[in-house]
Amino acid sequence: MTAPTTATDVNQPSLEHAPPAGRRMSWPVLLLVIAGALALTSIVRLITGANGITNVSQMSTALQLAVPIGLAGLGGLWAERAGVVNIGLEGMMILGTWFGAWAGFQWGPWTGVLVGIVGGCLGGLLHAIVTITFNVNHIVSGVAINILALGATRYLAPLAFEGHQGGSAKQSPPVDSLGHFSIPGLSGWLDSLNDQHWFFVSDIAGLLGGLVTDVSWLTLIAVALIPATWWILWRTPFGLRLRSCGENPVAAESLGVNVYKYKYLAVIISGGLAGLGGVFLSIVANPFYLEGQTSGRGYIGLAAMIFGNWMPGGLAIGAGLFGYTDSLNLRGGSANVHALLLLGALLLVAGAIWLAIRKKYVKAAITFVVGALVFAWYAGTNEVPNQVVSATPYVVTLVVLALSAQRLRMPKADGMQYRKGQGK
Repeated sequence: MTAPTTATDVNQPSLEHAPPAGRRMSWPVLLLVIAGALALTSIVRLITGANGITNVSQMSTALQLAVPIGLAGLGGLWAERAGVVNIGLEGMMILGTWFGAWAGFQWGPWTGVLVGIVGGCLGGLLHAIVTITFNVNHIVSGVAINILALGATRYLAPLAFEGHQGGSAKQSPPVDSLGHFSIPGLSGWLDSLNDQHWFFVSDIAGLLGGLVTDVSWLTLIAVALIPATWWILWRTPFGLRLRSCGENPVAAESLGVNVYKYKYLAVIISGGLAGLGGVFLSIVANPFYLEGQTSGRGYIGLAAMIFGNWMPGGLAIGAGLFGYTDSLNLRGGSANVHALLLLGALLLVAGAIWLAIRKKYVKAAITFVVGALVFAWYAGTNEVPNQVVSATPYVVTLVVLALSAQRLRMPKADGMQYRKGQGK
């Protein structure tokens, strides 16, 4: 007698025999790469005299700009690990900015944080109903939520904010600060060490100083959410079940997992995290809601998640990179970006050497030529146009995604439509 066919036999492998996610960089190697990049940056700083590229204020600004991107990316990670593509992160962030500021100026900033998260969760719930229950295309639903959120906040803002002191049709009244903190002693010592402009040591001091100087309490919460997400998704039964829904929902259902429930939870949490990113913009980055203040950060968060290969650690590095390049707009932009042209040229030459060692001679030659052109740009100019400075974060986003595309491995069932019992 032949064994009965189970749901795991229907055109999909079982969870136990799912293909490996591919080789991931170990922590020692990753730390070595980061140290090498920081050392190369230090060399560029000494050659160009652009001390601002690694000073404490630059790193502190970069951290503040990275937080909303990272929170949006975390939201995307939760949804996509459960198999739901969330293009609607931008709209959920918009809801977070509006709801956070609306509640914050009336009942205090921490109430604004909670209500902003709820606003993002409402966007996530709508996305879950449309994509999971009604099986609408995930991209279409996400784009619709972005449009709906923008339209809804434009309609509600005049009703909620006009007539209040400091409020208008496009801006909320100011919200009280959540407060900032610096670690006594350590913050000042790192700042003094950074001012010495020593090779490598001062750059490390600038990086660490930015993490312990004038840090918002919400920043601390956002940073803590990264290891918390990793632990929940990769070290708990709940996380295993949720990720199984994104890898093979038919096999997960055959093992007793309520796929609908886990997908709903993941997308609602996704919306809440994106909403928290919006709250950060309207309460911490600026103490008020302002129409259009997300500025596409939901999409950049999605790019950071992809760059991080759907992993929290890689996402954090991607958000930090994008936040750093965005911070160049605010602090000595032209001079710093001009100095980074030299850094880019050196990295391209190093990449060409690495490709040549691996006997990829055509790619090595192309990379070397591009590096030479970037160096010629650096050597032939004293500054870069302001338009280039403004475009730098978006150019870096495209370049990084292009370079990392070959090693990416998304969840197997990400974006796929699922119906309960479809494997029977």
